[in-house]
Amino acid sequence: MSTPINEKQIVYDQASIYTKKLKEELTYQLSSEVEVPVIIGGKKIFTKQKQKIVCPHDHQHVLGHYSKASAEEILIAQSYIANNGESSWRKMNFVDRAAVFLKAAELLSQKYRFKLNAATMLGQSKTAIQAEIDSACELIDFWRFNVHFMQEIYSEQNLISPKGVWNRLEYRALEGFVLAITPFNFTAIAGNLPTAPALMGNSVIWKPASASMLSSYYIMEILKEAGLPDGVINMIPGDGSLIGERLLGTRELAGVHFTGSTNTFNNIWKTVGNNLVNNLYKTYPRLVGETGGKDYVLACADADIDALTVALIKGAFEYQGQKCSAVSRAYIPESIWRQLINNMLARLEKLKLGDVKDFDVYMGAVIDQKAYNNTVRYIEEVKKSTQARIIYGGDHSDEVGYFISPTIIVTDDPLYKTMQEEIFAPVLSVYVYPDHKFKETLDVLKNTSPYALTGAIFAQDRKTINYLTSELVDTAGNFYINDKPTGAIVGQQPFGGARLSGTNDKAGSKLNLLRWISPRSIKENFNPPTNLD
Repeated sequence: MSTPINEKQIVYDQASIYTKKLKEELTYQLSSEVEVPVIIGGKKIFTKQKQKIVCPHDHQHVLGHYSKASAEEILIAQSYIANNGESSWRKMNFVDRAAVFLKAAELLSQKYRFKLNAATMLGQSKTAIQAEIDSACELIDFWRFNVHFMQEIYSEQNLISPKGVWNRLEYRALEGFVLAITPFNFTAIAGNLPTAPALMGNSVIWKPASASMLSSYYIMEILKEAGLPDGVINMIPGDGSLIGERLLGTRELAGVHFTGSTNTFNNIWKTVGNNLVNNLYKTYPRLVGETGGKDYVLACADADIDALTVALIKGAFEYQGQKCSAVSRAYIPESIWRQLINNMLARLEKLKLGDVKDFDVYMGAVIDQKAYNNTVRYIEEVKKSTQARIIYGGDHSDEVGYFISPTIIVTDDPLYKTMQEEIFAPVLSVYVYPDHKFKETLDVLKNTSPYALTGAIFAQDRKTINYLTSELVDTAGNFYINDKPTGAIVGQQPFGGARLSGTNDKAGSKLNLLRWISPRSIKENFNPPTNLD
């Protein structure tokens, strides 16, 4: 297979036939309700306990319901996995496994493109452009590039086989199953976390986020049509603590592929560690996780003001600041602050907040009531603070949808709580530093946050760029120079962070796929010794 290229993004302008098709699909999904089941071994199970699927920007509009797995369904999944550990999928030729995901990519690029984009827009309140980048382009890229990376891995063999000996590597799937736990904010992540281990021959139990059930269900439909055998990926919606407790306590657990909060991932590590003490598992489970972030922009006095303006607005407020990589804190020199903020305010005034089926909207709603309440708590605290002030936004309403306006906080204290704590909302905190205190500010930036996901610097002088790239080496797994720290592209910028941002196993690269195999080294001797000499 030739090296894949990134999926071309569709532009949804008013005259586009694609705009017409997407709007038709939005209308259809808004007029019908979907029943999302638990799926185990290909069997659809509709449970008694159900949960509404709603639009965050119109929370009274019900898109459907999903069945929540109880202890009974989890037990069925455990039993299924235990009895199908040596599945035909694990033994299948990698070419046949690859074909499933290449076909899934083709189905998504054509037949299912508007269906999955519409589900992402309605269920997760993404604008058309943000959905297109995520649930179409990025997920297609994951499926195509992962196949390419798998081929690269399989082609890597031992360099030396002496005369009469054949040394070779066999790339086995893990012994057991992989538990994939996915977030609401990227449909592409939801599609990649279960399928990356599956591509490498593993059986998977997938626990999707409750707030993205519609798009998650359609991913399962795409994979089914692409020929993925029943039982390779089993989808179990429901309560995270119940599912986690039961499945992490399963003897056949071979790995966890996770994106979510740092606290949840810490609890997974703790649970697995305790189970290892009790000799529960057949093997040491592989733990791969991408967690929290407090992503930054550091500007220097010679920064390009227009580029910095766009980076801060797009980086902080696209998809309501709910990207793992979103700009959450910025360090700006006094000498350029006034020009920068005037530029930002002028552009922010033109941005529209509202229902994402209006294609002129720039921002939708935050995902749910919990996220809304958490963000409002920070905003109201700032309004009472003597150390920080809101200079733009701060408005919010949950009457129709969970709407929070783009909000800029300026603080005199670089250690103020909104400069340190992850909020995951359209809130940007700014510390304006005296130009002569650049190095002191740099030291604060380096030591303020326990996270190290993404970060960006803006400067023109090459000596400064070189210095900051070195000084900030451990602060971000994805580091950007004169660009916003969001928008990593599969095949271009493999994604992941270290410190408390995760294990940095780089989704969108072969580094991630290597975590889902257990190589076997095979030596075959064609002329074995027959004496003791």
